[in-house]
Amino acid sequence: MQLLVLAYPQLEKIDYDWIQSFRTKYNERYFNLVLPHFTFVFPVEDVLQKDFVNHIEKTSKKFKEFYFVLRCAQIVKDSFSDYTDLFLVPEEGYRIFVKLHDAFYTGILEKQLRLDIPFIPHVEIANNKDPLRCKILADEINSKNLEIFGAINKLDVVSFSNDGVETIKEIIL
Repeated sequence: MQLLVLAYPQLEKIDYDWIQSFRTKYNERYFNLVLPHFTFVFPVEDVLQKDFVNHIEKTSKKFKEFYFVLRCAQIVKDSFSDYTDLFLVPEEGYRIFVKLHDAFYTGILEKQLRLDIPFIPHVEIANNKDPLRCKILADEINSKNLEIFGAINKLDVVSFSNDGVETIKEIIL
């Protein structure tokens, strides 16, 4: 079992439905495992669940609800597989995502931080083994005036296994 911290964004229904429709068509790996989300802490295995939850609760007290706007689609080569991913990346609110992510990777999670992989706040909407396919999709999205407003008002500490994602604790910001 792996532990993560996710945020399921608060979105307008029309935007949520568009993201899910897109994910249905183009997200081969994760559509059936997890809802649209931002990841703040990536999979951790060697920390006790109780200690992990306590650290996330304590650290998140320094933050409050924040808003973001997604305006850009960006392709990124997955660091752990032969897939390329297509992300929706926040233009507004970006710095809060980074500050929250960085705050979590202190204390008991300090050694878990992967400095070889850049942190890009994102909602993954597609993935494919053909990078060109993702590039075409990104160009399509970026040729339009995409503007998805949202909020992050809670975090989910989750466990991940082959069966999927299960929330252990919700933390209100």
